[in-house]
Amino acid sequence: MADLSQVELQNLRHLIGAHDTSYQKLNTYAQQAVDPQIKQMFTKAAQDALNTKQKLLTFLN
Repeated sequence: MADLSQVELQNLRHLIGAHDTSYQKLNTYAQQAVDPQIKQMFTKAAQDALNTKQKLLTFLN
């Protein structure tokens, strides 16, 4: 893989941070949800955000 430019690196860091924030918020919403379907929806969305963050982190290695 080619080296990342400074702009690409900044954009990647921004995306990783955004997905981490999404994961944290969605996980909190899932913990607070009472309805099982809503809880499941937030849990899945949180896991998706975490998975995407982890995939993005591979570009830094």
